Amino acid sequence: MLKNITKNFFGLLKSELLYLQNFDDINHFKRELIDYIEWYNQYRIKSKLKGLSPIEYRTQSLLLA
Repeated sequence: MLKNITKNFFGLLKSELLYLQNFDDINHFKRELIDYIEWYNQYRIKSKLKGLSPIEYRTQSLLLA
């Protein structure tokens, strides 16, 4: 299961970040990677979370508890 999640993440990373940009240097790449991971973990809408971002899902769960 974890292997599939990892493969899926890196596939998305390549298609949503690496293939869409040209990086000036390694520091530029690192900044963009950090921004992408933050966006992916906090704001990216996921069907698994009923069409909500992780932040929206957690907020909704807290309000219902």
